Amino acid sequence: MTETTRVALVTGAARGIGAAIAERLALDGCDVAVMDLKTDTCTGTVQRIEALGRRAVAVAVDVADEASVQAGVEAAEAALGPPAVLVNNAGVLREKTLARMTLDDWQVVQDVNLRGAFLMCRAVQSTMRREGHGRIVNLASIAALGAYGQANYAAAKAGLIGLTKTIALELGKSGVTANVVAPGFVVTPMTSAVADRLGVTFEAMIADVVRDIPAGRPGQPEDIANAVSFFADPRSGFVSGQVLYVAGGPRG
Repeated sequence: MTETTRVALVTGAARGIGAAIAERLALDGCDVAVMDLKTDTCTGTVQRIEALGRRAVAVAVDVADEASVQAGVEAAEAALGPPAVLVNNAGVLREKTLARMTLDDWQVVQDVNLRGAFLMCRAVQSTMRREGHGRIVNLASIAALGAYGQANYAAAKAGLIGLTKTIALELGKSGVTANVVAPGFVVTPMTSAVADRLGVTFEAMIADVVRDIPAGRPGQPEDIANAVSFFADPRSGFVSGQVLYVAGGPRG
């Protein structure tokens, strides 16, 4: 397995952190399956990867749906080859306090953020075991430590950490590592949408959040992509089951 022949699958890769991760992995020598709900939203990411001289394919997948995940992974492998890297980035938010949170608010966040990662990991593990090499990187969040109004999201992300550590134990002897990148506040369309729902400007929201970040600035998608790049690298084979908080200061 050489760096130039690796194939990476990145979920939620149409924009934001997922797109930055897909492009970073292309710079690292990966061909990339750009996975999101609709292929037409992935066009920009695919074009930027191809401009870097790597192969890319847009793959429609609903990570919460078992059949869609299986079909998406098979389509990616048919187009690019067996996956050596999986990055589970797809995620949704439904912020409400516990008293106001509906069962649907709870369930949809679990389905996308936790069930989706489980289904994707399960779908690629047999290929990675057969190849004797694999890198699984799951995107959690500092919300796993607790976040006001995000009981659903915090629970899903904390569960994702437990899932990852267990995968690291089960697949380690097959040459597969599993690690977590846990971002803090990052400037993305998702966090901008949070500001809209709160009825404040994104600029005001950023200024408020930055007051509590030791680094004195918000995170950028590239900050997260660089952390994923480390875990996805062939040289990181002795690092597994770890959580890296990328939050501009100490966490955990």
